Amino acid sequence: MNVYFDNAATTPMRKEVIDSISSVMNDSFGNPSSTHAFGRNAKKYVETARKKIASLLNASPQEIIFTSGGTESDNMVLCCAVKDLGVKTIISSPIEHHAVIHALEALNKIHKVNVEYINIDNDGSIDLGHLEVLLKKDNSKKLVSLMHINNEIGNILDIKMVGKLCHENGAFFHTDAVQGVGHYTFDMENLPIDFLSSAAHKFHGPKGIGFSFIKKNIGIEPFIYGGAQERGLRAGTESVHNVVGMHKALEMAYSNLEVEKSHILDLKNHFKNSLLDIFPDVVFNGLSASDEFSTYTLLNVALPIDNEKASLLDFHLDLKGIACSKGSACQSGSSSGSHVLNSIQSKKLRQRPSLRFSFSNFNTIKEVDYVIYSLKEFIN
Repeated sequence: MNVYFDNAATTPMRKEVIDSISSVMNDSFGNPSSTHAFGRNAKKYVETARKKIASLLNASPQEIIFTSGGTESDNMVLCCAVKDLGVKTIISSPIEHHAVIHALEALNKIHKVNVEYINIDNDGSIDLGHLEVLLKKDNSKKLVSLMHINNEIGNILDIKMVGKLCHENGAFFHTDAVQGVGHYTFDMENLPIDFLSSAAHKFHGPKGIGFSFIKKNIGIEPFIYGGAQERGLRAGTESVHNVVGMHKALEMAYSNLEVEKSHILDLKNHFKNSLLDIFPDVVFNGLSASDEFSTYTLLNVALPIDNEKASLLDFHLDLKGIACSKGSACQSGSSSGSHVLNSIQSKKLRQRPSLRFSFSNFNTIKEVDYVIYSLKEFIN
């Protein structure tokens, strides 16, 4: 049996998304920048998708800028905020995705941007009191970059409260919402968010396509030079079929949201309760066991297994056809371990193997039971 419980890394594409992509690849190969009929037809696909994605987020079409995915979207916002908006201080957290953390390190090194990190609690929660202290620390132009949902431990940030705090103190607010878009609704017209990043492959769309939400008239200048595509901000011929695939995936995610959320939450809770039955000493990292404060799509667990046995766990799961993640997928093969877990776990807990299991609507209770059985078999 093959079980895919690594949906926080990437999701399988829906059949309808693949069909929509194939249709566009067959029927519309024109360059959207060309003025002839072939180009106009391709352009129509791109702009229709932009309008519909904007409507799903209650945003304006001009605020949706297509990118190659979450990493580029994060980099685009952070770099342009420094380059174009005069941002001198960026406030973030030590448990952000590396797309943000490494970009901040580069901005600090190359442009001497002051980077401040907010304190976090042992469960991975952001210390909002410390955020307020950092916002009021000096008069420098500031941007706050905090992820909506942590990709490893699933903690949900109150983006409305954080955005309000930022705007009250004259700071811009960017949220990496890669794990949230398609799983939670966003009303961009009424949320105090200036920038948002997303990636289609996290909600059953294609890889290599995403978007940045950039609040209209905020003053961002081109990030990639060469042409007038994407309101002049990101030059380069648009990937028409991927844009259409992303729109189809997002449309389906939101039209099926409540039913699929209920199904996935049932899977997560069944997994959690079954783990507790066989491992009474299991620890759920961060707030991942919470239905209220963590996303319904993932569970991060520290198993009560000794080091010697733990070294064989990944091999055992792979042999059983089970795909999950040791920390974040972006950290696979790294001997340093997860920077997120290293930031929140005690020294003793770090000796245990931690695994992230993440679920989608394509998963079943039968698959959960198979994984539980395989873990029990391994222990015994």
